Amino acid sequence: MSLKATDAADAADDYLERRTLRRGSAGWVLLTGLGVAYVVSGDFSGWNLGLAKGGFGGLAIATVLMGTMYACLVFALAELSAILPTAGGGYGFARRALGPWGGFLTGTAILIEYVLAPAAIVIFIGDYVESLGLFGLTSSWPVYLVCFAIFIGIHLWGVGEALIVTFVVTGFAVFALIVFALGALPDFSVSSLHDIPVDASALGANSWLPMGLLGIWAAFPFGMWFFLGVEGVPLAAEETKDPARTLPKAIRWSMGVLVVLAVITFLTAAGARGSAAIQDAGNPLVEALQPDGKATALSRFVNYAGLAGLVASFFSLIYAGSRQLFALSRAGYLPRVLSLTSSRKAPYLGLLVPGTIGFALAAATGDSLRMLNIAVFGATISYALMSLSHIVLRRREPELERPYRTPGGILTSSVALVLACSALVATFLVDVTAAIIALVVYAVAAAYFGFYSRKHLVAKAPEEEFAALAAAEAELARD
Repeated sequence: MSLKATDAADAADDYLERRTLRRGSAGWVLLTGLGVAYVVSGDFSGWNLGLAKGGFGGLAIATVLMGTMYACLVFALAELSAILPTAGGGYGFARRALGPWGGFLTGTAILIEYVLAPAAIVIFIGDYVESLGLFGLTSSWPVYLVCFAIFIGIHLWGVGEALIVTFVVTGFAVFALIVFALGALPDFSVSSLHDIPVDASALGANSWLPMGLLGIWAAFPFGMWFFLGVEGVPLAAEETKDPARTLPKAIRWSMGVLVVLAVITFLTAAGARGSAAIQDAGNPLVEALQPDGKATALSRFVNYAGLAGLVASFFSLIYAGSRQLFALSRAGYLPRVLSLTSSRKAPYLGLLVPGTIGFALAAATGDSLRMLNIAVFGATISYALMSLSHIVLRRREPELERPYRTPGGILTSSVALVLACSALVATFLVDVTAAIIALVVYAVAAAYFGFYSRKHLVAKAPEEEFAALAAAEAELARD
């Protein structure tokens, strides 16, 4: 009698041996750098488009609310990652709390974010290279190809080496943001913050809220850009030293650094040049330093630093996407071949397949903003499901060993859940087409899981074993 696919995988002694990451490659400092790297490009560009949606006041309130959402979320994730330190990250947490469907839907939403975001960022990199006149290029697709080839190659070389490169590039980008803020501060003026014309027909409109109260909500997705991606730190769990202690510390430090960077970047850029001048700028920090349109030594430095910030986020997001794909594949939710690792313990197909998709999307469409909006849509779904997972596990398994406990408990994750749902709805206010495309991709993935992969899961995968243990314990308690 032939074995079912899931039985064959579980019976193979070397199944997990062929799907093993390099253990103990990162401490909390490198992981903090990884958390900042996911996000730092958002400080250089993108967030300013929210000024056109809500004005300075609208974007400021949206940023505070989204910052609150991320703070609550990362505290919840710190607890969950200490409980289940595996490469599955959010998928693993939701799998334990919400079952196979919850795990798959969470993992798929995270995967949408981490496949689309690098494709969008590589387009920004291409635009930067062209605008700076580097290499004499007049077309960006060779830049896309080189970026994916080089940075995937570094990840294939080894996770330790990749994280060190990420840390160095991120450090330069952070240094540049501090230099920018110091350089722009002498030109700061409070009156420049609220110089966008008021839409008198909008409810509650004034100089601080020129698009009215609804503008706050419309600015939610752009307030997220100061923090989008930091939730990916737990995906490094299986390659971390002492993950139960290291991950919570790295997550908290990453969020702290990002809050500081968001405040100084937002205030100094808008206050130095004016919200109206930078609301549509592709490079708002450079615009803020060039009131007469002439480049200065400082603006050139920040321009090149912006390229470094984009590279840091691109590099780290490739890592995050490969680990989420690896975990879903190892457990059978996606084709298992995608989780095979090389002799250097790198998930080579988990890097190459999303990289190929990302390059194809970038080269074929060149529509970075649409892809980022799709990524944001996937992200908000995952935030809601991960917050819900924390609530469910706290209520259903209060005795579960928790090396780290979320301050505020369920109240904290409930705040994250409400704000994540609000941000999800806000994406429809920004780009309905992007939201619909994300839903279609989500529906196709759900159909694949419903009709095929949920019947072929691998019970020995860490996240599945963890969930099976919980089910067995619950059954014993009933008996």
